[in-house]
Amino acid sequence: MADHAFNRERQELADILRKKGISDDRVLAAIASVHRHRFVQSALIHRAYEDVALPIGLNQTISQPYTVAVMTQALGVQPGDRILEIGTGSGYQAAILATMGCQVFTIERHLELMNQARTLLETLGYRVVFRCADGTLGWSNYAPYNGIVVTAGAPVVPDSLIKQLKPGGRLVIPVGDERIQNLKVIRLLDDNRTHTDTIEGFKFVPLIGVHGWKS
Repeated sequence: MADHAFNRERQELADILRKKGISDDRVLAAIASVHRHRFVQSALIHRAYEDVALPIGLNQTISQPYTVAVMTQALGVQPGDRILEIGTGSGYQAAILATMGCQVFTIERHLELMNQARTLLETLGYRVVFRCADGTLGWSNYAPYNGIVVTAGAPVVPDSLIKQLKPGGRLVIPVGDERIQNLKVIRLLDDNRTHTDTIEGFKFVPLIGVHGWKS
């Protein structure tokens, strides 16, 4: 099916997210621009623009668009920002950030998913840097980052990620048990203290790694 066939659905999804409280026009424009149907399994393409999470294989999901929008809005990104994503998954969140002008570095622990996402993002013209590794350790080679977004639920906030932020940078990470998490929006202050805001009520796949859940 041609990409333009979903133009109306993309705009309708952005309108739904605005009604749900997403106020950042740049986030909404990215949601209305990125072809989410390219990031879902072919059997689920008819559901691509529903505001729901969908399976992508290997017990992973493409996040609900509202969740992607909330996390992206919480990052407060600007064009040119260096952003680290933990958990590439389908590549949809990386595409949203790249559309907003960010330099995106993304880590995925499943090599198969990483390769699928890299091939798709390259095909669609997005410039994203990939790594297959334990995301809970971050990616110090390209640190410090203006923002770090974690797309899986963690039992605690890894100090390793906070240490890779620039002063003024933000870490957005779901924290809780394996059933439900709250989003923690952690800003690194100039004196190395942190300020945390909390957005309640989310559910993610578990963050596996040294500073996450055990596999």
